[in-house]
Amino acid sequence: MSRNRLSIMGTRHVVSAGHYLAAHAGFQVLEAGGNAIDAGVAAGIAIGVLQTDKVNFAGVAPQIVYTAKNRKVTSIDGLGVWPKAITPDYFEKRHGGRIPPGVERCVVPAAPDAWLTALEHFGTMSFGDVAASAIRFAREGFPMHPMMAAFIRKNEANYRRWPGSRKVFLPKGRAPEVGEVFRQPDLAKTLQYMADEEKRAARRKGRRAGLGAARDAFYKGDIARAVTKYIEKEGGPMRFEDFAQYRVRFEPTVRSRFEDIELHACGPWSQGPVLPMALNILKGCNLKAMGHNSPQYVHVVTEALKLAYADRHHHFGDPRFVKIPMKGLLSERYAQHRRSLISLEKAWAGMPPAGDPDTLARIEQRCVPAPQPDEAPGPGDTSYLCVIDGEGNAFSCTPSDGSDKTPIIPGVGILCSGRGTQSWSDSSHPSSVAPGKRPRLTPNPAMAFRHGRVHMPFGTPGGDVQCQAMLQVFLNINVFGMPAQAAVEAPRFAGYSFPGSFEPHPYYPGRLHMEKSLYEDFGEELRDMGHKVYEWDEGTWLAGAVCTIVNDHENGVLHGGADPRRPAYVLGW
Repeated sequence: MSRNRLSIMGTRHVVSAGHYLAAHAGFQVLEAGGNAIDAGVAAGIAIGVLQTDKVNFAGVAPQIVYTAKNRKVTSIDGLGVWPKAITPDYFEKRHGGRIPPGVERCVVPAAPDAWLTALEHFGTMSFGDVAASAIRFAREGFPMHPMMAAFIRKNEANYRRWPGSRKVFLPKGRAPEVGEVFRQPDLAKTLQYMADEEKRAARRKGRRAGLGAARDAFYKGDIARAVTKYIEKEGGPMRFEDFAQYRVRFEPTVRSRFEDIELHACGPWSQGPVLPMALNILKGCNLKAMGHNSPQYVHVVTEALKLAYADRHHHFGDPRFVKIPMKGLLSERYAQHRRSLISLEKAWAGMPPAGDPDTLARIEQRCVPAPQPDEAPGPGDTSYLCVIDGEGNAFSCTPSDGSDKTPIIPGVGILCSGRGTQSWSDSSHPSSVAPGKRPRLTPNPAMAFRHGRVHMPFGTPGGDVQCQAMLQVFLNINVFGMPAQAAVEAPRFAGYSFPGSFEPHPYYPGRLHMEKSLYEDFGEELRDMGHKVYEWDEGTWLAGAVCTIVNDHENGVLHGGADPRRPAYVLGW
């Protein structure tokens, strides 16, 4: 990985996104007078074209939005629900407890409604305006980039399973090569159809009606009919009524304080609270004295994360279906107790017990799969983007949904969100399958504030690595004083000592991956402490790809950081 990119700074507005053309799409909107929300939606929709191997327009798009005028933080879940026809024992009866690839794991697509809801409530521009770049990238194509080409080549057999997927991802009967122009004409037609329906309605009844018409085109029109007709034919439970009745939800963020910083994360319908929970444990440790990425530092951060992930496994799920003691889990008393469970000399051999924040009693874990053999954990999909504009508005979003295990719907160029892979077929798990229930989502954007003003939106792709990479970058900036770009480029580590979020929820007790430079410096020392240490290539995309913008209010300068582990870039003015 090429390190030491120049730090991109701006005084007017900055966008950082998981693909360089998406950053450009967002920046164009800012230059045209759009705000951070308009630009963020433009970049997010573009990512669903440019990184369509890992993000889909009909996937998920959880967001955190800050509006400077009323100083309000809002979270849009951007996460679909299981169809009404699903039953808690659906996968036990049909597949022996597995949630197989294909249409049966589909939940209602949430991203289109999330983009339109953000525009309606916080934006200023039309869907057609912000989707213009994405439509062009889909219709005219873009140069295939190395990471996407490698992913399609590696998963070619999966893409060959479905005609729609073959057409999109193997257009010449093979995986596209780097530098070939990659087109998605059916996706372009879908996006253009929504924009055209918006334009007709807006001409008669105004902007809000236009956005509603774009939404209806997807959820109540030809797109919904095409998707649900295909799923029914393939034997899946999704129906047109599931689309027609769906709406995204406004959700409260969860918050914690770290010195003079207030951190906002997504709620326990996602893995978002892992980040503030781990931070609460660590703020009682003298991290600076340990030294950045020292053996002691890596050990303590890893152990704090293990404890937070243990509580994720036991407690987290859709709060409309399960009771979650979120206030207690985020309390100082509970953090102090969990901190006391960390040994400075010895690692937990596997996932620690969960905790009861009221009694502080240990809770025996349930639904723990058998440990996996000695093979590498699978990567997570996803991308990320963030924007800060000249008025102080901020947008943080982690769009997602991989394309290799859910079919592209013929004729419309999209998949139906396969995020059901993050549910559990066991009804005793808090994130079990149920009609109308949301899976426990890995994508989780965050936003930090200092003295009541935006300090840094940040996030990353990476599945279960997300909170780990985000935590390390947050500490790099706010404990060790690193500039934004240096903070995202610094070597990283990640553990897997908990059941994974993706079906079949693999469990690797004690496993700790470290990028090559860290592994060579003190891998053996950590192994002596009880960690099962494995080497990652330096700069591997498996370590996440954090993007952030750090707001220097004193000088009026925005500092962008974009991770070179993936094709992420910053643009600013």
